[in-house]
Amino acid sequence: MAVMLSYRRATLDDLSFLIQLRRLTMSEHLQNAGLYLTAQQHQEKVQEFFNDTQIILLNNKAIGALKLAAFSSSLHIRQFQISPKMQGKGIGSRVLQDVIHRARKVKQPITLNVLLANPAKALYLRHGFVVISENEFEYQMCYSHNK
Repeated sequence: MAVMLSYRRATLDDLSFLIQLRRLTMSEHLQNAGLYLTAQQHQEKVQEFFNDTQIILLNNKAIGALKLAAFSSSLHIRQFQISPKMQGKGIGSRVLQDVIHRARKVKQPITLNVLLANPAKALYLRHGFVVISENEFEYQMCYSHNK
């Protein structure tokens, strides 16, 4: 069976999936950074910029989320989560390739922030992102197709 990756805009019906996904994928990394979010704070992060949220589908089954903002000067990945059961299978790379393709079409860089101890940093580095700054909690990274 062919593997089909697709996207659809998140709806309010997706809220419980998105909150659970965020807690599964982010809690450990946030705690490692000394940040302990309540269930309410996770929900607020999911609902923030909700219209930018896409559900990542694998063979029409929800397996992740991508919150991508389109600014006049860049695309910004606000949130990017893949279900832990689906990590390590190349799906994150495929999603990033889709975002990079979109950025090239509109001739814009991609920016994102990743927690200092989050192993996702390695994924971004493999795809050509570079660290442009950091603070006590996270790296700010950028991908530019004009390298």
